Amino acid sequence: MCWSSVFDNEEKLISANEFRVNEGIRVPEVRLIGPDGGNVGVVPIRQALQIARDAELDLVEVSPNATPPVCRVMDFGKFIYERAKKDREAKKSQTKIEVKEIRLRPKTNEAHRGFKVDDARRWLLQGHKVRVTVKFRGREMDYPEIALEDLREIAQDLADVAVIEVPPQMEGRTMLVVLSPGKGGSKKKDKSEAEAEA
Repeated sequence: MCWSSVFDNEEKLISANEFRVNEGIRVPEVRLIGPDGGNVGVVPIRQALQIARDAELDLVEVSPNATPPVCRVMDFGKFIYERAKKDREAKKSQTKIEVKEIRLRPKTNEAHRGFKVDDARRWLLQGHKVRVTVKFRGREMDYPEIALEDLREIAQDLADVAVIEVPPQMEGRTMLVVLSPGKGGSKKKDKSEAEAEA
């Protein structure tokens, strides 16, 4: 096969699983698309393989569920390369939203909380969601309103760059709120304006 020397084993395994190529196509006849992209018609598999060999290309099954299966004469190595390239481009264009977390305690002091809020602001400006959690220990569970007030203040501090996606709620011994970037969350200008106001 003309593609075997081009790609490493891993890429060949991927391609072999997805497509049957040349002698791997085990049907008596196929609907053939020639090397020029024209429809040759239904031909015996031997003839299709010979056409591919004469063109120094591969016979690739592109539609196995059709009756008969559709095969195309093409450079399989180039086809796999182009496909991998398209997949990489598609992955690049996908935006991954990561959920970051800041953890507090009901007795967290103002200065320490300020550092955590700054982290949350930076993450929100980068486009990440932020989960703010307040963990209770022992009798602290008797005063959930303290944590609720903390979460409200943090949400207000970040209101210029975030919106509340999940309102404050209890999960076991933890109270949490989830913030997601606001409409202007990814603009650096908002950050500088917020700092100017502070």
